[in-house]
Amino acid sequence: MTLRVVFMGTPDFAVPTLSEIAGHGHEVVAVYTRPPAAAGRGLELKPSPVHRLAERFGVPVHTPKTLRSEEAADLFRSHDADVAVVVAYGLILPKPILEAPRLGCLNLHASLLPRWRGAAPIQRAIMAGDEESGVCVMRMEEGLDTGPVAMCERVPIRPDMTAGELHDELMRLGADLMARALAALSRGALAFTPQPFEGVTYAPKITNDEARIDWTRAASHIHNQVRGLSPFPGAFFEADFGKGRERVKVLRTAQAKGAGAPGTLLDGQGTIACGEGAVRLVQVQPAGKPVMGGADFLRGRRVASGTTLT
Repeated sequence: MTLRVVFMGTPDFAVPTLSEIAGHGHEVVAVYTRPPAAAGRGLELKPSPVHRLAERFGVPVHTPKTLRSEEAADLFRSHDADVAVVVAYGLILPKPILEAPRLGCLNLHASLLPRWRGAAPIQRAIMAGDEESGVCVMRMEEGLDTGPVAMCERVPIRPDMTAGELHDELMRLGADLMARALAALSRGALAFTPQPFEGVTYAPKITNDEARIDWTRAASHIHNQVRGLSPFPGAFFEADFGKGRERVKVLRTAQAKGAGAPGTLLDGQGTIACGEGAVRLVQVQPAGKPVMGGADFLRGRRVASGTTLT
């Protein structure tokens, strides 16, 4: 059975799911996404990735700043949708919106609920050193990612996996999962299980302070911090290399052998002493510069072994 679907999403993560839904023959009657945002040097307003795909499909696009008005609720109800599919949309859905589709609102969430409810589940899972992640299809309620879960797929988090790599795996897996969920929903065969009360954790947005590397922390913590924030927003440190303080984004590290005062360069391979153990700078990006190897960067700045990066 073909479903009338309202799709609600904004970033790249949501694009494959919209494409998959349309490819399975469902009628996407409207797309909701965040308004165009200023980007680039000219601060030109650019539509979201979902917005651009919807236009290619010829689907009407709505970009409200809020869904809490009566006008927004009336417009949403006018779509006469069977179901709303929500993937990283970016706005809270109030009760009138949640109750409008005949079969409810389904959310694709990038974690194994109830672990990592909230805005940054991919980054938080890696920063915490989790060995497993996944995607879930849940029915939305007014609470933050509290609804019952219908389907999940699991993914191992490899020891050096970055948030960007996990994002891409979950993005592809999630699109297929949602397509299967809609197929089951159309047959009346999609069953939901309430989330357990045990194991609930939250994934708030990443703050700038969390992105700053503190060399007094253990090497395992710093390694997880770096890969959990790579490629965006990027963990960073600041140091004076002789021309004033410079911010350096660290995109990849490897745990290494070595010890010394935290922040000390231990060798010519870019190994930095931490509060416990050491990490090797594998890939860095100086402000305004291209990505380069960590050792190459330090040699270019003429940083000698024994120097402390402060």
